[in-house]
Amino acid sequence: MHILPVICFYLVESEQALSSEQHSKANPPSISYRDAGVDIEAGDALVEQIKPFAKRTMRPEVMGGIGGFGSLFAMPSKYKQPILVSGTDGVGTKLKLAFELNKHDTVGIDLVAMSVNDILVQGAEPLFFLDYFACGKLEVGVAAQVIKGIAQGCEQAGCALVGGETAEMPGMYPAGEYDLAGFAVGCVEKTAIIDGTQIQAGDVLLGLASSGAHSNGYSLVRKLISMSGIEMDADFHGRPFKDVVMAPTRIYVKPILQLLEKINIKGMAHITGGGITENVPRVLPAGLTAEVQASSWEMPPLFQWMQQVGNIAADEMYRTFNCGIGMVLIVSAEDADVAAKFLREQGETVWQIGKMRAQGVGEAPTVVV
Repeated sequence: MHILPVICFYLVESEQALSSEQHSKANPPSISYRDAGVDIEAGDALVEQIKPFAKRTMRPEVMGGIGGFGSLFAMPSKYKQPILVSGTDGVGTKLKLAFELNKHDTVGIDLVAMSVNDILVQGAEPLFFLDYFACGKLEVGVAAQVIKGIAQGCEQAGCALVGGETAEMPGMYPAGEYDLAGFAVGCVEKTAIIDGTQIQAGDVLLGLASSGAHSNGYSLVRKLISMSGIEMDADFHGRPFKDVVMAPTRIYVKPILQLLEKINIKGMAHITGGGITENVPRVLPAGLTAEVQASSWEMPPLFQWMQQVGNIAADEMYRTFNCGIGMVLIVSAEDADVAAKFLREQGETVWQIGKMRAQGVGEAPTVVV
């Protein structure tokens, strides 16, 4: 729970008197964990810094606080037949840009978003989140920025940051670098699980705008940045390019959970690695195709720029990036306008991007036309 391991060293004195030379050989200089590259005090300082961030994410079901060996969480009483839904993910090579830019305040939001948006797809309310922060040498200021971002992501998702692990492992990572992983647990009523089985021909696909490239495709993003030679501080449609490319992943949890209380959402797809064409089929029943109209929304400038710099084919764009659509909802045609209106009132940008239809022979389950 953000506590670094402690190793105790015990010295045993010999009963026999030793010469100074023998004594030196038999009793080498005392060393500490710090001498091996692990700073226990820095770990303790980090725990104290992050406690206020975690406190702001607390829910009534949380039992205990940061610092224990395990996190206790009571099942919310509102569920009659609670089904737990879990998800885990990282931030990927977007971290490389964070290191290059010395910008660590938003990748924590990315970390939370990737897991909570995933479990949301099945109708689950995120309950709690744990993180894993690993580095070669712990820089308390950097780690605190990262974990503060994690707490902000948890606040946006309405889930509690109940703990995590900070691992300082000398020699495992290059200087100034770290890795992140996260784990979310949510809950859904058994009768309300969204599994896509209700989807049928004529249903409508609603696309919710992304905030940028989110946390996917960054190996290609970084290659395109290198190819183009663009300066990270360069103006890009009124914003510094670095802010556009590092924009944190949008968290869709609260507006969609509210929408679920008003209409029946038949299916959802979180558009992550694999883009639109690879993620939408994950929720579709056999025999149906999602026909997506590319003209129904405008691809944001970042994606247009990447496509131009890399001369990337349209089908490669749609299977690599979200291209401006971070979440897809599938609803009945009768509910589409109500759903879109409500989501816009909650601050989302929403387009009707396509419809479900019968699948043709040999046809892919998602086509972008």
